Amino acid sequence: MGVIFVLSAQADLNSGLGAWDTALRKCAHMVTFGLLWWLWQRALSMPAAAAAIALGYAASDEWHQSFVQGRSGSALDWGIDAIGVAVAAALWGHFSRRRAGV
Repeated sequence: MGVIFVLSAQADLNSGLGAWDTALRKCAHMVTFGLLWWLWQRALSMPAAAAAIALGYAASDEWHQSFVQGRSGSALDWGIDAIGVAVAAALWGHFSRRRAGV
C-alpha cells in the first residue's frame, strides 16, 4: 500500500510509449490491486474483507491522485482496479476448489 501511495504521488509517470503507456498502466492497475487483494486474503483468510480493503484503498488512491498536480482521480481507474480484484478472487477461488478436489 505504501508503494501504491508513493507512485500515486508522482506528478507524471508517462513513459512516452503513447497508447502502449495507457494499456500497460491499466494492466498494472489490475495486477497491483489483484495482488493487494491476494495479500490481504492471505493475511486474513477472509475474501470479502480483503476485497473491501483493496477496493476501499483503490477509492482512496483515486481520491489521493485528485490532489496531485498532473494527475486525476477517475472512477474508470477504480473500476479497472476492481476488475483486478475480481480476477484475483476468481483465480483464487478456482485454484482453491481444485486443491480441495471439488
